[in-house]
Amino acid sequence: MYHNILIPISFDSERDVSGPLKLARLLATPEARITLLHVVEHIPAYAISYMPPDYLAEARKALKGELDKMAAGLPNATGVLIEGHSGRSILDWAETNKPDLIIISSHRPGMQDLLLGSTAAKVVRHAQCAVHVVR
Repeated sequence: MYHNILIPISFDSERDVSGPLKLARLLATPEARITLLHVVEHIPAYAISYMPPDYLAEARKALKGELDKMAAGLPNATGVLIEGHSGRSILDWAETNKPDLIIISSHRPGMQDLLLGSTAAKVVRHAQCAVHVVR
């Protein structure tokens, strides 16, 4: 049983987050803290100029709302929204907040993952705690 669980959340259409949420329920102690973390990737400066002025603020608000809605279905869960590169930011957050388990979902690997690596693979290789990968 785990006391501090981190679940990185990707809002990609092909990602199913129900598996990691169910697993967190099963593996958490009754008083466990569960964090649903979404990393907002940086948008290049040239692309921002083509977006409406309030796009980033509205996007962050919508993402935080979705995280909070998911967190409401788990005991002692909170949603956290940060900015950065997914793999590195998840590891940095984990280093600071010391979860004892990271539950991360992964898609079926393709050739691009073998050459470049995926977020889940980076977390598995470098996390300082247990990592459970859900497909």
